[in-house]
This record gives sequence, structure tokens and C-alpha cells, in this order.
Amino acid sequence: MKQRILQIVIDTPLDSSFDYRWQAHDESEPTPQIGQLVQLSFCRREVVGLIVGTSAESDVAPGKLKDVQAVRHQLLPLSAQWLALCRFAADYYQRPLGEVALSGLPKNLRALTTVALDRGLKKLQQAVTVPDATPTDVTRLNSAQQHAADAIASASGFAPTLLYGVTGSGKTEVYLQAAAQILAHNETDHDNLSQILILVPEINLTPQLEGNIRARFPGITVATLHSGLAEGERTRHWLAAHLGQTRIILGTRLAVLASLPHLKLIIIDEEHDTSYKQQEGLRYSARDLAVWRAHQLQIPIVLGSATPSLETWHHAQSGRYQKLELRERAVKDAVLPAVRRIDMERDKPSEGLTSTLISALKQRLERGEQSLLFLNRRGYAPVIACDACDWVSNCSRCTSFMVLHKSDHRLRCHHCSLELHIPKSCPTCGNINLQPLGRGTQRLEESLRAMCPAARVLRIDADSTRRKGSAQEAFDSVHRGDVDILIGTQMVAKGHDFKNLTLVGILNPDTALFSHDYRASEHLFAQLMQVAGRAGRAAQKEGGSPSEVLIQTRYPQHPLYAAVIVHNYDHFASSLLEEREHACLPPYIYQALLRAEAKELKTAIEFLQHAANCIEHQGITMHDPIPMTMTRVANVDRAQLLIECPSRPGLQAFLTGWMAILRQVKTRAKWSLEVDPVDI
Repeated sequence: MKQRILQIVIDTPLDSSFDYRWQAHDESEPTPQIGQLVQLSFCRREVVGLIVGTSAESDVAPGKLKDVQAVRHQLLPLSAQWLALCRFAADYYQRPLGEVALSGLPKNLRALTTVALDRGLKKLQQAVTVPDATPTDVTRLNSAQQHAADAIASASGFAPTLLYGVTGSGKTEVYLQAAAQILAHNETDHDNLSQILILVPEINLTPQLEGNIRARFPGITVATLHSGLAEGERTRHWLAAHLGQTRIILGTRLAVLASLPHLKLIIIDEEHDTSYKQQEGLRYSARDLAVWRAHQLQIPIVLGSATPSLETWHHAQSGRYQKLELRERAVKDAVLPAVRRIDMERDKPSEGLTSTLISALKQRLERGEQSLLFLNRRGYAPVIACDACDWVSNCSRCTSFMVLHKSDHRLRCHHCSLELHIPKSCPTCGNINLQPLGRGTQRLEESLRAMCPAARVLRIDADSTRRKGSAQEAFDSVHRGDVDILIGTQMVAKGHDFKNLTLVGILNPDTALFSHDYRASEHLFAQLMQVAGRAGRAAQKEGGSPSEVLIQTRYPQHPLYAAVIVHNYDHFASSLLEEREHACLPPYIYQALLRAEAKELKTAIEFLQHAANCIEHQGITMHDPIPMTMTRVANVDRAQLLIECPSRPGLQAFLTGWMAILRQVKTRAKWSLEVDPVDI
């Protein structure tokens, strides 16, 4: 009988592969291949693993070798290129290969039973072939768009491109027409049809883009991959992509690890968005992995944004990335909105709104136009307080406040999810006159309904869109014109094309001006430019007033707001890069962050101090361990240790040796490493 030794990785913190023996039950059984899934016993439990190597012999004694229980031959092996991507991610982000590879697969493929896998494959076999159809009318591109689309489609080999276009400049149309050219290149080769991967930062951006793609390419199969899908649906879409049956794959960051055997183009929309960075487990950047994957496959990649990340902008300025520019809005007679600052020291707000903004809202209501009020703080109020004894609603488990959710009659911590009834009196002094301090989207909605009782007001935030499909329903109502005033958080700040929206009011942006995070100004500028871009996307009506953005601020002279007013990202980005270079901050230095958490802060700090002293670090800057800004979350104290190096290879070489030592350290602290951290 045939016999082989299989090197197998599983989803475990152990950074190694494990030898297992495979023996055929009969001569007709196919030999296992690298990239196939197997079922086996590991540490007295049944698990699914992935074959990453085969050999005729093992260093493990024959009597200690375990047998593989089953090989999942029904699934086409994962390719060597996909395994190489996983190996790179594991090495770069200092995680076990098994964790990277297995966590990148749908849960149904990792299940002990193959029922879901077999059902998914059967449904794909029974699926009706998408009929050929005449595409919908193709939007005519302006000269800048056409140049960009042609440049992307004609690129050969690894060609990273920054598509830098103002909001409303038609970047999506450029993506679609470039994709159409690439898909048409090998239309007759049905065994090797091109695949295109399009990444978006958030789930709520997929329905609108998916609708545009399906309308534009009615004869082409499209798959979506994101965490909001039911497991069965996600499995079918992943399998269709893996088998090469779908040509356009649209997804969030997890889609970058999908198996795509015929990938020919990668598009990353809103590439600056921090949602592309995974913040738990494998802390990877989907944008950076996508760039590496494009380099691995020698294919073009497009990074699109109106406010590129400083790293991407730096690459474009230095010539590493090609830069294509769209300086004007795509719709004829549509212009960027006028941006004005409202000095809140002079125009005192009532119920969170200045008289200037209230007047502008009422003018839009009279003209039948839509308005958007942007407040990036959900809930009714950030805190409730007692003015008699200064008690405030602190969370008992976190170094944060309990947020008032008035409609639910709850105080809720947005960090540990602790919920409490709203106290009828002050827990300290008994005062019954507790007051909400500050303003969230729920309180703003209440105030607006009182001010404008005839207006149709809609709030879109994480609280109002908990039910599956509710976010899309809400956005559809705005597009239909069923909403006069939209109140929203960052969910509404990007990607949405509201044709009748002519006013954006921005509330309470000042807090980010004084953040400890050196990236705060970059993120605030991007957020303001993105939300401002929701206004004036349609052609201005004859005789109508221009669209405008009103920013309520107590610091109207701040240079960040001056840059927003003139829509001058170029100058703002250049000045920030100059500051970063002088301060030796990314992208001019490379960072990693070692985090530790424990029941007591002392335990976490002691581990980090030991970690800093356990290895020579010549050429590496090792900062002192400090508590994290949000020190306590869910009764766990947290601290961090920042590591910096002027060389990326130098940092990687150090981390590899350092992690090998730290994995042997016995500690009561739970620790993790993040490479290229975005939140320090």
C-alpha cells in the first residue's frame, strides 16, 4: 500500500508543522497533495489541518507517528502561490503559518464534518450558468478618467498605481472600465479567465458597488466575501472564486486572503481607510498584503482615494507608485462644495447646532434638498453626571465612561459592552437631578425632530443598523429621497453617492486636534474631506445655490481647517510628511508594538520590561513600557512597548529572533505583537 509522510499545519499558537502518516486504503486512492485539507487528531482533539509538505521519511519515530484520518480530496488543492502569500503574512506579522492559512478559510471548510463543503460544491455544480447579456450603458469618461482607465488596463507586470481623485471624480467608473478591458483580453480562453479582486473598507459599502458591478457586467459571475455573509453563502462564494468560476470578487479585508487562481488585477478603494488593518488575532494590513500579492503575481494594483494615506502618498511622490490624478468631478456642472468654518465662540450653539447651521438646514428643507449632519459619536450622550458631587458614569471595568442610550434606558460601555440601568439618583450623594453631558447622534436626532417637526429625519449609526440588511434599507431610503436630514457617524462618510444632498454640517471635530496619536490629524483631515465630498455630487440646478459644508469649531484658525476649505490635500500631506521626517516617524521609520495585558498592570509592565532586556537590540530603538491610553478594558490592564528601526529588513530580522525568545517566556501576562501599528 502507498504511504507518505505529510507536513501539516493547524490553527495553533505553535509555530511549526507536524508530521503525520498517510497510508492508502487501496491502490486507487489518490496520493495527498500540498495544499489539501486533512482531518486528524491533535492533542486529544479532532482538528482540520493543511498539508504544506510531503516526504518519504520523518524524524519522528515510527511508533509515535499518528495517522491522518481523512484527506478532503473533493476540494481542489490550494495553490503554491496562495501558500506563499500565507507564508509571507506569517513571517512578516510574526504569526504561525497554520493560524494565517486556516483562519483565511471559511469556517465551513474548517469544520470537522464535510457536509457544508459537499453541499457548497453540489450547489456550484447545479448553478445555472450566467447567460450572456448586453451590458448596461457605459458612462462616458472625461479625458482624465479615460487616461487613467487605459493606463491601468494596459499596465504589464507589477504596476502599483495611486488613483488620486477628488470626491465625486468618478474613480469607481475608472475601476469598472479598466476591469472591462482586462476581462475582455482573454474572453475566449474559458480555462483561464481573468479574475479581478476589488476591496472596500467596510461591509456597508459593498451593496452599492456590487449593484453597479452586476449592472455593468450582467453576463459575468460576481462573488462577495465579507464577515456579514451567512457561513453557507460565504463558503459558496469562496469556492466559486477558488475554482475560478467567478471573475469579479468584491470584499472587505478578509478577501485579500481568498484563493484566486487567475488573479489579474487588484483594486483597493478608499485605500487610506484604517479598517483595512485587522486589530485582533493576525493583525495584518489588507492593503499591504494586496500590494505584496500583486508583486508576487506580477500584476497591476490600483490604490484609489481622495485622501491617500501618507505612506501611499510618499510612495507616489518618490516614484515607487505611478500617480494618476482626477482633479475634477465626473458629473458635468458638479463642483466641489464650498467649505465654511463656524466659530462656536461667536455663534453659540443651541442643542448642539449654531444658528448659522440651523438656518442652512431650513433653507434646504424649503428647496426640497437633503442635508447631512455628521457627528462621529453614537449614543445619546457620552456620559451622565451629578453636578452636586461631580459623580460621572464611569465604567467599573474600563477606564472609560458609560454612554447614555436614552431610548434603551441603558448606560452602555462601548469597549466592554457592560450595560446598566440608568440610575434614578446619584449613587454617591442621592441627587436625583442627573444630567447628560455632551451629545451623541441619538440626542442630536431628538433635538432636530423638535426643531424641524415636519422634516423627515433619519439616523444611521451602529445602533440603528444592528439588524441584518437594515443599513442598506436606510441608505436606499436616502437615495429614494425619503429623507430630508440624515444624521450619521463615519458609516455615511465615504463611498455613498447622494444625488440630492447639498449641505453637510460637521459637528464636534475638534477633539481629534489634541489627540496623543500622531496620526490623528491625518485621519481627521481624511474624514472631513470624505464627508464633505457627499455634498454637491450632482449637477447644480439652474438658479440654485452651490452646495456647502459647514464646520462647527472653536478653533477656526487651525491650519487643518484652512486646508480643508481649499480642498488642498497635496499641500497638507506634504507638510505632514515633512513633520514626520523631522520627528523620525512613519513612513521614515518602521515600527512594531508589543502589547501585554494582565489582571494587574504591574504584571504586564514587568513582562514588557523583561522583553526589552532579554535580547541585544543594536540598531533598534526600544522605548520604555507604558500603560496604554485605554489602560483597563473588561477588568484587564494593558501596557505596550514600542520598537522602532530605520530599516524594514532590520526590524524583521530582530523581531524573528525576539519572538523565538519570547515564546519560551513563562508569564501570567497575555501578549501580542503588531507590526506597522496604526494606533499607538
